[in-house]
Amino acid sequence: MLVVHGFWSHAGRLALWAEDSAAPVRSSRRAARPHPFAAPAEAVAAALGDHAAKGAHGWAALDLPTAGSRPLDSPELVRTDLPAKVTGAITLGAWRVPVLELDPDAALPLLLASSAGQGGSWASQQGASLRHLAEVAAFAADLVRRGRVLPTIEGDLAVWRPLLTGADAAWARALAAALPPAGRAAGGTPTELTAAALDALVDAAARAALDGVRLAGGRGTPSGAWLAALTGRERRIPTDVSALAGELGGWQRDAAGGAVRACFRLVEPASDEEVQDWRVDFALQAADEPSLVVDAEKVWRSRGALVALARHLDAPQETLLTELGRASRLWPELDDALRTAKPAALGLDVSGAHRFLREGAPQLHAAGFGVLLPTWWGKAGSRLGARLHAKSRTAPGTVASRSAVGMESLVDYRWDLALGDEPLTEHELRTLAKLKTPLVRLRGQWVELDSKHLAAGLKLLKSGGEMSVGELLHLGLSMEDDPDALPIQAVTADGALGDLLTGQAERHLAPVEPPAGFVGTLRPYQKRGLAWLSFLESLGLGGILADSMGLGKTIQLLALMAGDAPEVGPTLLVCPMSLVGNWEREAAKFAPGLRIHVHHGAERPRGAKFAAAVRAADVVVTTYAIAARDAEALGEIAWHRVVVDEAQAIKNAATRQAAAVRALPARHRVAVTGTPVENRLADLWSIMDFANPGLLGAAATFKRKYAEPVERHGDEEAAARLRRITGPFVLRRLKTDKSIISDLPEKLEMDVLCNLTGEQASLYQAVVDDMLLKIEQSDGIERRGLVLATMTKLKQVCNHPAQFLHDDTRLAGRSGKLARLEEILDEALGAGRRRCCSPSTPSSAGCCGRTCPPGSVARCSTSTVECPRRTVTRWWRASRATVGRRCSCCP
Repeated sequence: MLVVHGFWSHAGRLALWAEDSAAPVRSSRRAARPHPFAAPAEAVAAALGDHAAKGAHGWAALDLPTAGSRPLDSPELVRTDLPAKVTGAITLGAWRVPVLELDPDAALPLLLASSAGQGGSWASQQGASLRHLAEVAAFAADLVRRGRVLPTIEGDLAVWRPLLTGADAAWARALAAALPPAGRAAGGTPTELTAAALDALVDAAARAALDGVRLAGGRGTPSGAWLAALTGRERRIPTDVSALAGELGGWQRDAAGGAVRACFRLVEPASDEEVQDWRVDFALQAADEPSLVVDAEKVWRSRGALVALARHLDAPQETLLTELGRASRLWPELDDALRTAKPAALGLDVSGAHRFLREGAPQLHAAGFGVLLPTWWGKAGSRLGARLHAKSRTAPGTVASRSAVGMESLVDYRWDLALGDEPLTEHELRTLAKLKTPLVRLRGQWVELDSKHLAAGLKLLKSGGEMSVGELLHLGLSMEDDPDALPIQAVTADGALGDLLTGQAERHLAPVEPPAGFVGTLRPYQKRGLAWLSFLESLGLGGILADSMGLGKTIQLLALMAGDAPEVGPTLLVCPMSLVGNWEREAAKFAPGLRIHVHHGAERPRGAKFAAAVRAADVVVTTYAIAARDAEALGEIAWHRVVVDEAQAIKNAATRQAAAVRALPARHRVAVTGTPVENRLADLWSIMDFANPGLLGAAATFKRKYAEPVERHGDEEAAARLRRITGPFVLRRLKTDKSIISDLPEKLEMDVLCNLTGEQASLYQAVVDDMLLKIEQSDGIERRGLVLATMTKLKQVCNHPAQFLHDDTRLAGRSGKLARLEEILDEALGAGRRRCCSPSTPSSAGCCGRTCPPGSVARCSTSTVECPRRTVTRWWRASRATVGRRCSCCP
């Protein structure tokens, strides 16, 4: 299996390379040596199919994480054989890889296919860097679709460039900040690389949108040549356009806007009698601070310069007219106001106000203008909506057993109609239908009316009857929506079913006592967590247990598994390798009756032996890597339940291990993670799609309806809908919540100032002097690299000279920070307390370890494999008998 990575080359092209999971990993020790398991460019092209048919073959030098004589595997690579243990220091090494290069026009469809989720059909996995470039391509296509691009001239080339303002500029910065390390392995800063890719992909997307279109322009003129070069494959302009480039500069500045922009405020009628007296007031607004607004009337009263908006405006009146002229090209109804000498407002009737709300305001906002609308617009209370009320046929009370409610259980239901929180009667609805106006004032509030929605509402009021619990949950939590259908504002029910719909099931369910097979005591919140998990399983639903670290997610799951009847079948538990031993120990301690089988290692059973091992077990524990390798064998078992621990491991839906885990057949699914969303909402989609397949729709649908509106545009309404849909299936409790746990002490943070020793001060000054000397002889990326490298060196000097000099000589007396650490440890050891030190690097941990008395310290690194980590954990626990002699250092 290939894992394909991508980066934007300095030549302005998409460069693709891949790791081969079946290739050997050793390499000779030479500078910029060939990457030992990089796939040939031909294999990359074959894996990507038609999308890569136009690629050119080449080579690239990349700086990649290296240990000894081999580059490290990327996180997405799953080897056909177990990987060798990583030994030695991890550094950046230069490696030559074969690449497949695509120009922007060819790269765009490939990246858009990846963004749309079509990459699953490729004979390869996508690395994080390729997925990031797919996000950049999707952003470029979105900018072109919304018209947020400008044609320009760069040298003798006609190109399209993104017009980034407001939320678009913020999203571009976020994309740059999220660039994975593999995306900058060829050099360059995240900002420069992301900007270069976005520029090129916007140009390609604009040309694709204009394919076959000929822009009007005089034949043989510079402007005609420029327009022709904006639409074809040939970007070079065959004539001198220097004069045209100068003229374009002013137009582009006008189109892009500046620090101040026009703002349009819709003012509603002052009284119920003046329903036709709507008005759009004009103003100037600070682009970087929307709360700073100056009305047009004040602008026209000023003479010359105006001090406003926290800045000096040299020509405010000219600025306002220029901005209004730009806006009129998008919203022609402004022309009536521009016929006056000093336009300050535009009068509208109720139909014109509705057109502005529905058409004009969105267009102006998308073009970067300020738009201020009444607070009621866009809220549920301003539109007619339906509410479904369901009543259980069982006796009232809370559900505390797994069989109390099922998906096929029947409930009685009825529909109500409402405007916000105000219910409407059938008589009121018929009265509104007769008004035939798009906006009406009802009970002191303006609301939007739609004839189709009114007819649908009258029909709903006459319906009612019974439906299954499954149908009720589909209506209440489904992602499906129809713009022509009457929106469903709420779905409510009584009892535990209603608590599930509101996301309050855990708080209201009766706590469940642990089963007889569980040895231990659960806290009250853990009993409620057990009740929540049991309740979801009674409905055939999955959940995400997302309690913060230390609240006992493991024992809640063990209590759930200990209550399983023998005939229900085994549970498959997938976790990182480092946690396999922990699950074994915790199961032996809290649920000793559970039969545990660990499916891992080169000698793991296969075929009939594996099937027999599963039949003899209650819980099968395996790792994510094995789940991907043995996907076929694991998929043949009818699992009662699949549990994924550290579920953020499947946050990237396109990876092989994520796809393998989501495909596992199971009646019940539970994801366990302390971080359901790490970087992007797509993380949540992947984990939730495992727990409840299909709940959030297809990945592309989720991205269009939720990820893009929330992440790019800060859409609070979309965020609220997403919380409503996912909330019932995510249980998140925090240690800081006193209602959850009250006997934990407050965390105390103290900054301790440590003086530099003479040696440290001398080294510090030498490093600074060396940097200043080199900076005078460098610029650009090299200068920034020197500053970053110097900061690292200064940090090492402040820690300890030995860390900076890489020597193993004496430690004592050379570092003020280490001297203070010795004092703290002496106090702790003398008082019989245990301490855990968390240095930032392994070399710092070495210094800490050498500071403690012999035999009193253990080191546990983040790169430690499972067995040594288990040894350190046992050593720490055993220290309860000799607590005065124990300390651990964990980088």
